[in-house]
Amino acid sequence: MRHARLAAALLACAACALARADTLTVFAAASLKEALDAAVKPFEKRGHRVVVAYAGSNVLARQIESGAPAAVFISADAAWVDELEKGGFVHPGTRRNLLANDLVLVAPAGSKVQLRLAPGVDVAKALGEGRLAIANPQAVPAGKYGKAALASLGAWNAVKDRMAPVENVRVALALVARGEAPLGIVYRTDAIAEPAVRIVDTFPAGSHPAIVYPMVLIKGAHPGAGELAAYLASPAAGATWERFGFRRVP
Repeated sequence: MRHARLAAALLACAACALARADTLTVFAAASLKEALDAAVKPFEKRGHRVVVAYAGSNVLARQIESGAPAAVFISADAAWVDELEKGGFVHPGTRRNLLANDLVLVAPAGSKVQLRLAPGVDVAKALGEGRLAIANPQAVPAGKYGKAALASLGAWNAVKDRMAPVENVRVALALVARGEAPLGIVYRTDAIAEPAVRIVDTFPAGSHPAIVYPMVLIKGAHPGAGELAAYLASPAAGATWERFGFRRVP
C-alpha cells in the first residue's frame, strides 16, 4: 500500500510539473529508473526540464487513460501500448521499440541457493518455507513474463499458490534484497542495480515473450516530446542504456 501511495504521489507531481512550459513529463516502467534518470540529464542541458514518473506499466497506462498529462510513455511490454493506441491516446506514427532486457531469478546476496532454469526445475523446493517475489502476473509486464517462463519450464503449478505478488518489479526486487523473500523474478537490469541480490540464473529467452520496451508520444504532448524521444533512441543515449545493462533495439 505504501508503494502504491508513493506511485500516486509521483504521478501527481509529474502532472503538476507539466504546468511549466519548459517541462517534459515522462511516464516510464519502474525497471528503467536508474538508466532513464541518467539518460535524460544530458538532454536537459538543451533547455528542457524532464520529470519522470515511475510505476508499473499497467498503472501508468491507466493514468494516461484517465487524462494524466504525460508527454512520453515507455512501457515494459507491448500490450499496454497496444491498449493506448486502440483508445486513441497515442500520437500516430511515434511508436518505436527502444530497449530489450532479460528475465532472471534472484536471491539475497548471501543466499546459497543454486538452480538451473531448465525444463523440470523445482523452484518450489528452492523456496523452502518462503514465497516467490514477483510483480503481479495478471497485469504487470515483469509478472506476466515470469508466469510465462515458469509455465514453459513446468514450474508454474507448483509455485502459483506460493507467490508474493506486488505492484511492480522494483517492489519484488526490494523484498528479495531485504531477505523477506528467498527468491524473486526481476529483470537483469534490476538485479544489476541492487547489490543486495545476486542472479541465480537467467530464464531461457524462448521461455517467455521477448522483453521489449516500446516508447510512444501521447496525443497533445509538449512540442519538445519528439526531440526527447529521438534523443533517447539515439547513439548518444545508447551508451547510457548499455551501461545499465539494457540492450538497444535497432
